[in-house]
Amino acid sequence: MVTLYRSYRPRNFKEIVNQNHIKITLEHEIKLNKIAHAYLFCGPRGIGKTTIARVFSKAVNCVNRKDGEHEPCNNCDICNEINAGRNMDIIEIDAASHTGVDNVRDNVISAARVAPARSKHKVFIIDEVHMLSISAFNALLKILEEPPQNVIFILCTTEVHKIPATIISRCQRFDFKRISVTDIAKKLRYIAEQEKIEIDKEILEAIARRSEGHMRDAESLLGQVVVIGGNKITQKEADLVIPRSDLNEAINLIQAMINNDAGSGIAIVNNLLNDGIDLKRFLLDVIELLRKIMLTKINPALSEKLGLELGESIEIKLNNAAMNAKLPQIIIMIEKLISAGNDLKSSFIIQLPLEMAIVEICSGSEVKPEKFNQQQHGSPVLPPVSSDQIAGYNKNSIKQSDISPDPAKEVNISKEEILAKWNEVLVYVKKHNHSLTFILRVCEPRGIENNKLCLAFKYKFHKDRVSDISIKNIIEKVLLEVYKQPIFIEAIVDEAIAVEIKNNPETVDRHVENDNIKESVVKANDSTENDGDKMVDNLLKNFGGKVIS
Repeated sequence: MVTLYRSYRPRNFKEIVNQNHIKITLEHEIKLNKIAHAYLFCGPRGIGKTTIARVFSKAVNCVNRKDGEHEPCNNCDICNEINAGRNMDIIEIDAASHTGVDNVRDNVISAARVAPARSKHKVFIIDEVHMLSISAFNALLKILEEPPQNVIFILCTTEVHKIPATIISRCQRFDFKRISVTDIAKKLRYIAEQEKIEIDKEILEAIARRSEGHMRDAESLLGQVVVIGGNKITQKEADLVIPRSDLNEAINLIQAMINNDAGSGIAIVNNLLNDGIDLKRFLLDVIELLRKIMLTKINPALSEKLGLELGESIEIKLNNAAMNAKLPQIIIMIEKLISAGNDLKSSFIIQLPLEMAIVEICSGSEVKPEKFNQQQHGSPVLPPVSSDQIAGYNKNSIKQSDISPDPAKEVNISKEEILAKWNEVLVYVKKHNHSLTFILRVCEPRGIENNKLCLAFKYKFHKDRVSDISIKNIIEKVLLEVYKQPIFIEAIVDEAIAVEIKNNPETVDRHVENDNIKESVVKANDSTENDGDKMVDNLLKNFGGKVIS
């Protein structure tokens, strides 16, 4: 029986999912005919190490491949033999079954001394090479140091730390990475279309998340689902193979806590418990999602690098749920839920700690204001947690906050004037919201028309952040302070723009600080002179006399 991962194994570099940092290097070596004698492919299982080794073997031996090309034709006799596993010059060895030195002598060293039978190069693909014994590695080392002409070694391993440094130093090392949820879902969609299988996008993304970055695991899971559901896969059939994903319910719980709706949150928890869901696992999913929101609020780039991969549909839903959430509110949620997770182990009513945490989050009880209070404004108490009251800035710190822009008043300002004072805008914004400064530094003011300033962003995360009503109010009131005219903002996304930090508020900040220092020095000098005059007057009154000069 032919499985999906064998049927849809890539046959050329173009079909290989991800691993672009490896593909590009190998493609250039093939084009320029600068082939190394030994390669070391490292990385987790099921991400394409052996597949790339086979494609590379076809490319270097393809009869129809012309100079300057890198893809095998997959039509010539050599390519067909390699695809079918019949080519005598492509030798695949499982090191887990041939660990001894005798096997290396017979299967590698002796065979390497024989010229290729039909192909240009004789290629040895040694899988799980870390399983070789020390003696076998020593025997292999000699042939790697002085390889025969037209012989290529490709060593594949999942545990590179077990390979001697002497072997690694004689190979070109390539580290493979796990494949993203989005890329796996695209490949699964392609397979489903080729097999004429009707399946929802959410199910494919659930399979991709379950595979944890391993393409072979994802294709195997899809094969199991197809066996059960046939040509039309529903969520019911998918749940029989894939453990139920509660990320949608986790997002619904986060949305309820952001909206201070304790009743809906408690109902979600109890419904999941009645369905037999493990609350500990569910709580971990909620905390991971909140962590992703926290990273996004700090810097969207952090979320992309360090956050949990969810798939497109879940990402959209999570972003919509977190749009009105504030960073302090998210931190409070994480703290409360972590504490509830510790109490779940010993609670006689398993859901009670989680229910109490939801009530505390929604009511704002037991909030410690000193963590988020801005002491420079003298606010002693943080108000109860709510989407309106918790904000990342102190509105009272805006000097002209009671002045609202008048939309009927026409502005008389050009784009050049906007850009001339943009650094000053960043300085004032930084006083109210430090993280907002970094977002505005990478935007591109496009122009102003009908009292509206158009700001272009490369990423949707930045556009959504600036479009938030509280953040928008900060920017518009700062614009009023700087330009003395009512200016509204409109954010758009333009992926074609280049992200360059052109405006550096630190420079302007230093100028402002220097001016303040100079002003303080002048005041101090004036004060010193006044004190001196008063001292002289007192001496004259007490002892008599007059000032001669």
